[in-house]
Amino acid sequence: MSDLLKIGPYAFKSRLLLGTGKFTSLDVQGEAVRASDAEVLTFAIRRLPIDNPDAPNFLETLDLKKFTLLPNTAGAYTVEEAVRIARLAKATGLCDMIKVEVIGDPRTLLPDPVGTLEATKILVDEGFIVLPYTSDDPILARKLQEAGAAAVMPGASPIGSGQGIVNPGNLRFIIEEAKVPIIVDAGIGGPSDAALAMELGADGVLLNTAVSGAQQPALMAEAFKLAVDAGRKGFLAGRIAKKRYASASSPEEGMIE
Repeated sequence: MSDLLKIGPYAFKSRLLLGTGKFTSLDVQGEAVRASDAEVLTFAIRRLPIDNPDAPNFLETLDLKKFTLLPNTAGAYTVEEAVRIARLAKATGLCDMIKVEVIGDPRTLLPDPVGTLEATKILVDEGFIVLPYTSDDPILARKLQEAGAAAVMPGASPIGSGQGIVNPGNLRFIIEEAKVPIIVDAGIGGPSDAALAMELGADGVLLNTAVSGAQQPALMAEAFKLAVDAGRKGFLAGRIAKKRYASASSPEEGMIE
């Protein structure tokens, strides 16, 4: 219980944050959420049927007392769009946290660094608990922290690509300098990617497609739960250093000649 993920005023036992999009049905989504043991669920506020209360709504299928909701500004290509969506999320009363996404390119879906930083500054000033989705640029990660971000969420690789961590060196730089939680977000493909992120020292992992696109989403969600936990414990335990040559696992002292 002492090893909690702390974001702003919140504390969580689980370090796996789960997205709720792209599932084939609300039933499949619910099974995956339960199997993941995630405590934080993220969703695009623009996809909520706010104007159509009769439309299917995943929020109605879950016991919201068990989760902290993290609305995101997915679909925003400008600072103005991201801020407007964030304000709409806050007006619903669902949560005071917001995942800021300002996309800079429609093909790669990579974030706009300038827009992300500007939107973060505006929303922090308005009292939001801001978690910006960003690239794996260590300098930008530092500036987002200086702007008041409660956590920084660098992508492992492009959203939904399943490429895993393409630049572990940059992630290490970000993690080493971090004064707020670093949550690896986007591009995770399999449980081994999540375990590696945690072994590098990340504070958490956020993913969606890797679970929703799996042949058995609930089973994959459980696999990610275990991988994140294993990676965290491996990081805390302290792995051995890599060596160029072999090193005997049994001491030679006291061996029979």
